Amino acid sequence: MNKIKILGLAISCCAIVSLTISSCNASANEQGHEHETSVYEVTSPLVKDTINYKEYVCQIHSINHIELRAQERGFLEKIYIDEGKSVKKGDLLFKIMPKIYEAEYERAQAEAEYARIEYLNTKILADSNVVSKNQLSLAEANYKKANAALSLAEVHLNFTEIRAPFNGIIDRFHARLGSLIDEGDLLTHLSDNSQMWIYFNVPEVEYLNFKENAREEKALKVKLLMANGKYFNYPGVVETIEADFNHETGNIAFRATFPNPEGLLRHGETGNIIMEEDLENAMLIPQKATYEILDRNYVFLLDDQNVLHAQPITIEAEFPHLYAIKDGLKPSDKILLDGLRKVKAGDKIQYKFKDPKEVISHLNLYAE
Repeated sequence: MNKIKILGLAISCCAIVSLTISSCNASANEQGHEHETSVYEVTSPLVKDTINYKEYVCQIHSINHIELRAQERGFLEKIYIDEGKSVKKGDLLFKIMPKIYEAEYERAQAEAEYARIEYLNTKILADSNVVSKNQLSLAEANYKKANAALSLAEVHLNFTEIRAPFNGIIDRFHARLGSLIDEGDLLTHLSDNSQMWIYFNVPEVEYLNFKENAREEKALKVKLLMANGKYFNYPGVVETIEADFNHETGNIAFRATFPNPEGLLRHGETGNIIMEEDLENAMLIPQKATYEILDRNYVFLLDDQNVLHAQPITIEAEFPHLYAIKDGLKPSDKILLDGLRKVKAGDKIQYKFKDPKEVISHLNLYAE
């Protein structure tokens, strides 16, 4: 009885093993024919002119931003303007107590007048040969010396009045009414914001490419993306490049000039410069058709026998959902569009070709 049960159990086990092996063989056969039964989408690069937008962090400066400092010592007697107000060239801004300098000026005025009268009297005597020509020359020299002293006293007196050297906007005050001011003390800053100089750093490689493609007759126009995420209303022009590279960063500074008729931009703001780069006959492929191995980018290239090959590529520019390819592909090449994780190099596949324009039209594309 026990032998019969053991024999039956052994037969059942053999049957189960046999079914399992059959199932595995069937599964293996299905996997082996997967690439033959699956149809993959294939496309080619799309060649067209487009624009690459490069973005750089920037600093915004007034075209003229200076310090206003006291030129004489004294008490700050009057302040004629307020912080943040616009002023015109020549407007009186501050006045330092001028009493001492007024007295010095009046004394110099009197001495100059005395010297003038003495010179005129000596000239009359010299014309009558009463005094020598040497005495006349001495009187004339004293007169010129007195006039020079008068001019110097006038300059010192004028230094007690601080006026705007150009049209601009007054910054924060660094001294208050009644403060004792020493010569050279900072009173405030003045900014001419009619135009703005915007500086941004460009890597060496991009600088070299820019110089190679630059046209002297065509100025490079750029846009300003402000801190609030909006574009400034007016374009700027790159007018100059600094002389030296920064050896620590490998960058060089570009300077763009922007008009600022509405006064929106202020000294010290930040933003991003958007530079447009024309790409003629750019070769565009979807990003999803690429994969990466050890920092190298690849696509699956389909040959005439429908066999896949791993093809390294060099990316020239990146767009939303697209790459512009610099090296590695030809416009006539067929590349695998989907199912990249299901295949490997050397696989033979069935495919359906999709027109590149149709493929790209279904992507969220912003290139022009």
